[in-house]
Amino acid sequence: MLIQILLIAAILVIGFLVIRNPGSDSHLAIRRLLLLGFVVAAVLSVLFPQWLTWVATLIGVGRGTDLLLYALVVVVLVFIATQYRANVEQNRRITQLARRIALLEARESESRAEPTRHSPDGPTGGQG
Repeated sequence: MLIQILLIAAILVIGFLVIRNPGSDSHLAIRRLLLLGFVVAAVLSVLFPQWLTWVATLIGVGRGTDLLLYALVVVVLVFIATQYRANVEQNRRITQLARRIALLEARESESRAEPTRHSPDGPTGGQG
């Protein structure tokens, strides 16, 4: 009984933190609904372990633990794919920012160098 309470509490806290996290895509309703479904399924599997075995046999998996393993593999793969896409997007944004900074710095250095090269009075400053 104690382990069920601890597992349910951990699942609910992690689920809440993930929903609350203001990541780039976490505001999407579909992600929140899927996460809510996962939290409900996790709580039910902790409260009723035989439920997982029943679902496993219903869909053709031998044991509930095998179903859990398969589900975890899928979740890890989805997480890796999501993180990869987010990383690619972040690298793209960093590249764009670096280019903008380089262009701005180049314009600044040109504007600082221009008055000395193109002085209307010549190199002597109008004297001579």
